[in-house]
Amino acid sequence: MATAPFDSTIPFLKEGYPFISNRCDTLGQDVFASRLALVVPVTFMRGAEAAEKFYGEGRFTRDKAMPSTIQHLLQDKGSVQALDGEAHRVRKHAFMSLMSPEAMNKLGDIFEEEWQRVEDRWLSRGQVKLHDMVREILTRAACRWAEVPLPEKDVARITHELSLMIDQVARFGPLNWYAQLRRRGTESWVAGIVQQVRNGELRPSEGSTLEVFAHHRDVDGELISPEIAAVEIINILRPLLAVSRFIVFAAVALHEHPQWRDTFASGDLEDVEPFVQEVRRFYPFFPAVPGRVTDQFRWNNHQFGRGDMVILDLYGTCHDARLFKNPESFQPERFRGWSWDEDPYSLIAQGAGKHDTSHRCPGEWTTVELLKRAVVILSKAQYDVPTQDLTVPLSRFPSLPRSGFVISRPR
Repeated sequence: MATAPFDSTIPFLKEGYPFISNRCDTLGQDVFASRLALVVPVTFMRGAEAAEKFYGEGRFTRDKAMPSTIQHLLQDKGSVQALDGEAHRVRKHAFMSLMSPEAMNKLGDIFEEEWQRVEDRWLSRGQVKLHDMVREILTRAACRWAEVPLPEKDVARITHELSLMIDQVARFGPLNWYAQLRRRGTESWVAGIVQQVRNGELRPSEGSTLEVFAHHRDVDGELISPEIAAVEIINILRPLLAVSRFIVFAAVALHEHPQWRDTFASGDLEDVEPFVQEVRRFYPFFPAVPGRVTDQFRWNNHQFGRGDMVILDLYGTCHDARLFKNPESFQPERFRGWSWDEDPYSLIAQGAGKHDTSHRCPGEWTTVELLKRAVVILSKAQYDVPTQDLTVPLSRFPSLPRSGFVISRPR
């Protein structure tokens, strides 16, 4: 097997999202071996076939795959992402129970209401960053939909703490440590709410996020602890806030491709979902996902040993010319008639495989619903968009347009 340079730490950090694909293209294959931080042997892989191996055959586990600084900030110990087999299936079922069409419609309605409620206050300040405004909107909408009580005095704090979990995930040292410390405060806050439900002080609606996890029993039949329940509730709230990045990317796409904005503003919404899927494919979200091999196997002339660290290229697979013609061109029409159930290993910005059986993120349903609502709102809005730097740095994880997308009231 062709091998990349002995250590890929600096090239990975310097090149960012395209790093894995750049090396695969140079080596002429979809898998290569290298190291990170000089001491960690890693196998990198990309493409639909690689995604199927990684997600679809039970050969990988997320347990002990992520650096602790990332795991503690994104998911923390005991979360569904760290489980496998029947334990994962039972916990994942709780998440999937929240994703019914009715629940998605309710989430979308709440999101629109919160946008209308928050927008005037923000725009009265003059020029504002859409990313900052949308984060507050999403925090309010997420907590309201999940039925997690959010006092007005805590909105700014919870928005900040959820944001830190995303912004600092790829950082090391004091900034990451501070974000982890603030996450502990969020977990304690949610665990206290869970305990109030168990004490009968709060009565969330049946089937709501708070109710489901406050009463969830794992594969052993035992109630999960309030702390683990809090971790999983945050694993609903945090990804909802992370949709803010996709919403900003959608705003950039509408600004740079005004024919789509005009189409949606006219009331022709037939291509809203293809547009949303192209936003998810085209723009950078998380670059890759790590895993460890559970059972040795051979693929593409490479031997994968039990316990090996493997990193699957999410961004590169979404930009693979074998899967998407002209991948560097923004073309929503490519997703007309597309179904991720029929094609679960190409559009993998948030994971691959079947939602109900693999580690694919169940939050894709909420992402798509919120993005569809946001695209319609943004298309019909009369914002001024001043000249600004909308370039997206591919060496920053997770990335965002440099300006954050500045808007203001029309003059």
